[in-house]
Amino acid sequence: MSIRELLSPKNCSFLLVDYQPQMLFAVHSIDGQTLINNAVGLAKAAKIFKIPTVLTTIAEKSFSGPMFPELLSVLPKLNPIDRTSINCWEDKKVVAAVEKSGRNKLVVAGLWTELCVAMPVIHALEAGHEVYFVADACGDVSDTAQDMAVQRMIQAGAVPVTWLQVLLELQRDWARKETYDAVLQVAREHSGAHGTGIRYADAMIWKKK
Repeated sequence: MSIRELLSPKNCSFLLVDYQPQMLFAVHSIDGQTLINNAVGLAKAAKIFKIPTVLTTIAEKSFSGPMFPELLSVLPKLNPIDRTSINCWEDKKVVAAVEKSGRNKLVVAGLWTELCVAMPVIHALEAGHEVYFVADACGDVSDTAQDMAVQRMIQAGAVPVTWLQVLLELQRDWARKETYDAVLQVAREHSGAHGTGIRYADAMIWKKK
């Protein structure tokens, strides 16, 4: 297995890090509502394709608040692992939960990019994982912070992707009818102008056939 192999429902797991109010307040590299939209779209991809997923929070009770309810409602059976370390890869429970899947490809997204995403990405790479970070489902305190974190992760060997890219790479073939309708629904709800195009096709083309 290598980064030259596409993501599939059977070869990857997700790590979604610190989607919490206190972390979002300081984000300036991406619009907050857009970030929530993208994170929820990514979570829905995990649900549709039954991807093993680990959720983490930092100082939930004392500082950062609970994980976004919009995200938790998509994955209601998962309990976020709360911790004190900035780098979630230094928490044994998080590492054990990730390793439990037995999958070497790891897709990571969260807040903030330069710390709570970049550090576990680099450590996961050191541990032998092939790591993909979802750039448009991450956010940071400034454009510079986001850009430097992205460059650092790429230089370390991680692969940048977008949430919609992940969703459609997992689907890959529209003949896969078992996930076809669910994937289109996520695209309608979360992919902006592309979703508007799908709704237009619903109304003007497909219903006329």
